[in-house]
Amino acid sequence: MASPPSLSEQRSGGSSSSSKRRGDECGRLERAAPGLATPIRAAGFWAAIAMPVLYVPLLVTGLSSSLDGLLFLALVVGHLLALYVGHAHRR
Repeated sequence: MASPPSLSEQRSGGSSSSSKRRGDECGRLERAAPGLATPIRAAGFWAAIAMPVLYVPLLVTGLSSSLDGLLFLALVVGHLLALYVGHAHRR
């Protein structure tokens, strides 16, 4: 009768599929724009760090008009996009 896998074996078994998935996600940009993948990831990373500063003026003045609300929503979507693109920077 086989013994149950140890904790380290369980962890290593799950990590191979997640690392393969992570490699596939990171490889999409490299396949689409091989020479530009690194600068695009760096720009996404640093934009994701800097973008929260832009929330402050919008929130201080309030989101009273529909234009302010739309601008805030666009900023949130842009921030999420920058986080997604830049998450693999320097890995």
